Formats: sequence, C-alpha cells, structure tokens
Amino acid sequence: MYALLQKEIKSFLSSLIGYVVIIVFLTVLGLFMWVFTVDSNVLHNGYANISPLFEIAPWVFLFLIPAITMRSFAEERKSGTIELLLTRPLKDMQIVFAKFLAGLILVLFSLLPTLVYYYTVHTLGNPPGNVDTGGMWGSYIGLLFLGGAFVSIGIFASSLTDNQIISFVMAVAFCAFCYIGFDNLSSLEIFHKADTFLLSFSINTHYVSMSRGVIDTRDVGYFISLIAVFLFGTRTVIESRKW
Repeated sequence: MYALLQKEIKSFLSSLIGYVVIIVFLTVLGLFMWVFTVDSNVLHNGYANISPLFEIAPWVFLFLIPAITMRSFAEERKSGTIELLLTRPLKDMQIVFAKFLAGLILVLFSLLPTLVYYYTVHTLGNPPGNVDTGGMWGSYIGLLFLGGAFVSIGIFASSLTDNQIISFVMAVAFCAFCYIGFDNLSSLEIFHKADTFLLSFSINTHYVSMSRGVIDTRDVGYFISLIAVFLFGTRTVIESRKW
C-alpha cells in the first residue's frame, strides 16, 4: 500500500494539478484576507484573528478537492489501468485508502503555508501575540477533518464513472449537500420537528463546533464515520466489477 501511496503522491506532484490546487487555494484566501475590501479583510476589521481563513477555506475546498479527486478512479477506468491495479497483491480497501491518504496529504500541503497568515496576525496584534491560539488550532483540526470528508466523497464520486468532468460535478454536488444541504433542509417548516436530527448529519454543524477550539469526541466521531462510509462505499463500487 505504501508503494501505491507514493505513486499517487508523485502523480499529483509530477503534474500541474497539485501545484495549481495549492496556488489557487492560497491565492483566493490571500485576496479575501488581505486585499479585497470585504468583512473578511484582516487589516480592515480591526481584530487580530484569522477566523476569515476558516470561513472561506471550506468553500474553496468545495471545488478544489473534487478537482484533486476526480481522476482517482475515473482516469484508471478510462485508461484501462484499473484492471492492472486490482490485480496487485493489495486488498480493495488498501487501494481505496492509499488514494484517500494521497488526497489528504495534498490537502495538508495546501494548509501548511497558511501558517504564515497566523504568524502575520500574531505579529500585527496589539499587543503582539494577542491571538486565540487554542481556537486557531481547533479550527485547523476541524478544517483537516472537513478536507478528509471531501476527499472521501470525491473518491467515491470518481469510482462511479470513467469521465473526470462527471466525477467532478458529482463530487461538488455530494460535498455541497453534505456541507450545507442538511442545514437547508432543517430550516424548512416541514422538517421543523426533526431539525436537530438533520443538523447532526451536517458537516458544517460539526465543523463550526470544532472551530470554536473545543475538540468534542462527537464531532471527531462524526467525521471519522462519514469518511468511513464513503470509503467503504468506494470499495463496494470497485468490488462490484468482480460480480
């Protein structure tokens, strides 16, 4: 599995997609946090915090992570290498998990440079260092879990088709529904009595909870369960080729 993981990471880094994703992610965040005259601009809002990063990042990930994962299995299917991959001495779940880890590592690579934003705000604070560091680390952990959830959803979508564009569209739709779909459903009058139940399935609800700096086992359990559901779903789709 380690060899496959290395291959996937090298595949990302040897093509433009890995670098484009990281550059686009950092550029969009930088523009909204430091350039555009909007509420998320750190220099204009008068507060030493990087909460705008954690408010904007999920929406950027909503499109960039599907772009990362859309080729995971779709390209393998289209090129015919999926058959060769499945004949390796690896279990189907190991193949799925290797592709998941490769996508998650790329997400982690995209997050590491944003620590520069934290250092900048930490320095600009009055007095310097007047930043909620605990809340920041909680937000980073929540964002990494959210990224992991999107990666697992994207890989699942990629396993359903051999067309990368269709995979991308499905992944965006699935991620958007899991992120804010349940929130919107809970606000409808028809689901008024079940609003709390519906919100418990929302990625946004658990992400916001972790962004407060408190790592609740219920939130961690939710993300791990969601990731596991989509990874096992991907394995099931792959195994269906043998039926």
